[in-house]
Parts: sequence; C-alpha cells; structure tokens
Amino acid sequence: MEEFNKIWTEKYRPKTLKDMIISEETRELLESYKDGIPHLLFAGRPGTGKTSLAQVLVNSMLECNFLYINASDESGIDTIRVKVSGFSRTKSFDGKIKTVILDEADGLKPDGQKALRNLMESNAANTRFILTANYKHKIIPALQSRCTDVDVKPELKEAVRRCAEILEAEGIKIPEDQKVNFVELIKHEFPDMRKCINQIQKYSVSGVLKITRIGSDKELLNKISSSLNDGAVIKLRAYLIANEDRFSGDYDTLLADYLEHLYDAQIEDITKKQCIATIAEHLYQSVFIVDKEINCFACLIALEGILS
Repeated sequence: MEEFNKIWTEKYRPKTLKDMIISEETRELLESYKDGIPHLLFAGRPGTGKTSLAQVLVNSMLECNFLYINASDESGIDTIRVKVSGFSRTKSFDGKIKTVILDEADGLKPDGQKALRNLMESNAANTRFILTANYKHKIIPALQSRCTDVDVKPELKEAVRRCAEILEAEGIKIPEDQKVNFVELIKHEFPDMRKCINQIQKYSVSGVLKITRIGSDKELLNKISSSLNDGAVIKLRAYLIANEDRFSGDYDTLLADYLEHLYDAQIEDITKKQCIATIAEHLYQSVFIVDKEINCFACLIALEGILS
C-alpha cells in the first residue's frame, strides 16, 4: 500500500462523483441515474477519467455487482460469448441490475462488437453496459445507438484546482515564481488529467514545485533531426531509450511533437509532407500496437529514408 500511495494518479483517483472533474451538465446527467442507468458510452481522450467515472458509478452510486473487462486486452469474440454472456444473462442475488464495464471498447474486434450488440438487447432485464472509448468512431453504429453517449472532458479551471489540491495534500509548496509555470503546465497537458498529475509529481521530488520545462524538449527534437539527416537512426534509438525520462517514455507524444517540429524545418515542402504523412500513419498504427517504442523506431527508419 505504501508503494501504491507513491503513485499520485492512483492515490488520488476519484472515489465519488463529486471528486470527478467533469462539466456540471455531465454531473447532473449522471446524478439523475442514481436509481438506475441506461447503457452508457463514455468517449474522450486518454487520461480524461472515463474508466474512473465508470468505476465511480458502479461502486459509489449504484453499489451493484459488476464485471470489468479491458477490451484492448481481451478483444476477441470469445470474451463476449463466454465471460460477458455468462455474467450478463443471470440475475443478481441482491435483485439489483448488474453492470458490465467494457473499458477501451473501441479495441473490440468487429465480430466482438456485433456479438455485444445482441447481448445488450437480450440481457437488458438483468444487466447494463458501460463502454469507454478513446475513439468513438471505432464503435459500430449499432452499439452507439443502444447507448447514451457522454463526452468526458474535464474543465481547465477544475483541472488546475484539483492539481493544486493534490500538491497541498502532499505538502508541496508552489513558489511565487512557479505559479504561472504551474498553470501553463496544466494547460499544456490538458485534458489528460493523468499526465497533469504525473507531471506535477515529477517536478515535486524536492518537496517544492520546480518546473524546468513545459512542452516539447527542443534539444531532443533537434537531436532527432540531426540523426535522421545523418543516417544515424540506429544510434538514435539507443539514445532515446537512454533518455526516456525526458519525454516520460511517451513515444506517441514524441512523434506528435516531432511532427510539429517539422513545420518549422528548413526542408522542401514535398519532403515535409511525406514526413508528416509517415508520422500520421504510424500514430494511427500505434493504437493497435502494444510496444510503442518499436512503432516509433519503425517510423524513424521510414523518416530517415525520406530525409537522408
């Protein structure tokens, strides 16, 4: 438990609806479901609180029996036919409606989504379904039409307030000369609350908030450019792995930052367009790939071929 509490994103994970950083409109809608919920689809960018919101509903509001499945890890039709079907078709011992949370449901394969559609209809008397998705368009229309969709996005001022509360709870002071940087840091990482909290923890190791960098690491991006131009992508990979702390090991964000870096690069427009299209393709592929570093490395190899 002591090690667990060292991870602020887990230590301060919301426990009740009041703790959630959501719009008042969304809060009022969900509060109206205290006696029962329809099928729900929570959509929004990573780190905005979709999973936490689903868990708050079943644990704090409904206090019901539920089944949690990460659909990215268990994306096949067998998961739906065996685990979900077996749970959802029976009544709860306490007489309450049961709930299935399908986290990252946009990772479900098409045949799994089609099977889920039928379960949602046939077992509605016993079970409700809460789906979360980073990309709503990857949920088939038949599932979307069976759910009340809720766009989950925190409000910036509430995100700043929440991060300040966490720092206060941890006894971390914000010096006067860091207050502007603190707000700018939250703005930069917003709406990803998970990343906001991870960043303030990173800059608080000394017991005082000391933000040394906001946004992308220009020196690191210049290193990538020079390595690609010199045909040194193999050495670049080792360098990036050794310096993961400089971009928090987030290879998708690193590629996105390099895409923005390319806009100001002194290269021909046709080359710039090829590079941007290549990065966009690999960022799309990253959604389906477990090892983000390998995907990033493959992208750098492709960029080297274009630039060198």
